[in-house]
Amino acid sequence: MPDVRGCHLPDDLLYDVENHIWFKEIDDGKVRLGMTTIATAMAGELVAFTPKRVGRKVKEGKSCATVESGKWVGPAKSIASGEVVAVNEDLVAKPNIANDDPYSSWMVELKPDDWDSVKGSLTSGTDVAPKYEAKMDADGFAGCG
Repeated sequence: MPDVRGCHLPDDLLYDVENHIWFKEIDDGKVRLGMTTIATAMAGELVAFTPKRVGRKVKEGKSCATVESGKWVGPAKSIASGEVVAVNEDLVAKPNIANDDPYSSWMVELKPDDWDSVKGSLTSGTDVAPKYEAKMDADGFAGCG
């Protein structure tokens, strides 16, 4: 598992480094999305998580959820368009569980419109460390520890 400045990034995920979102392929052509450790470290303790409802469409580059912490309120953007097929109700009820483990505290599951083209634009976990080093330098983020 790559570790960039104290931030863990599991090998088995795909990453949208720009938006600090991870993707995991699951059954029936669906994908699960969540926030990276970098996202939760930068935001601080999460106090609210409001996902799009099941059945709603997410447009490419638009929000699949709104996330709020004591420092920040903003969109969790998905580079994949598609229909929301599930939301993590545990995260809705207790948003700060994502601060403890953002990789088990997924946000939404999507049935993507064109997963093959999106997948090609994501970075694999085994290759993500250099991109995150550069992103953290650009953002002036020291790390997760």
